[in-house]
Amino acid sequence: MDLLVATTNPGKVAEFRAMLAGDRYHARDLRDYPDQAAVEESGQTFLANACIKASAYAKRHRLWTLADDSGLEVDALSGKPGVHSARWASMHQQGSGDADNNRLLISQLASVIDAERLARFVCVLALADLEGNVVLTTRGVMSGSILSDPRGEHGFGYDPLFFVESAGLTTAQMSREQKHQISHRGSALRQLRQLMGLHLP
Repeated sequence: MDLLVATTNPGKVAEFRAMLAGDRYHARDLRDYPDQAAVEESGQTFLANACIKASAYAKRHRLWTLADDSGLEVDALSGKPGVHSARWASMHQQGSGDADNNRLLISQLASVIDAERLARFVCVLALADLEGNVVLTTRGVMSGSILSDPRGEHGFGYDPLFFVESAGLTTAQMSREQKHQISHRGSALRQLRQLMGLHLP
């Protein structure tokens, strides 16, 4: 079964392909359609954005489509950057991309003590059928805290700053397999795979 993974983010694509490996789904991604305009993520929640993307891309390409919206919620920032995680630096005129996002977050938390640097990664997945009807959604969460200095070379996004106490590592210090076992995206996808096995032809 062909399955469109509605992202151009190479880090996310690699994670989805690894976690879907061996399944009966042949995963494509939006890099296969380079001339297509991106769907606007106009929702105010992870769930809304995941559903918007899954539905729109499914109807556009007539493929079953899996979309995610995910991001970082920091307690000391009242849950921000949240749905704006990927655009956090650009929203503050502080550059763009992962490195600038991380630098801005470090500066915003510079005066926050360790005990108050709690955070979580959240991922919501939505699966839409060929007509764009969202038929399944799942949500995964990974809790941790934000460091003042990056550690690790793996992963992407805020991974170098996100410390998981139970592992004693940032998610950028983990192997791909370690991260999949505990990550927000891994949790959401395992739930979705189980539901797909029950509800899809």
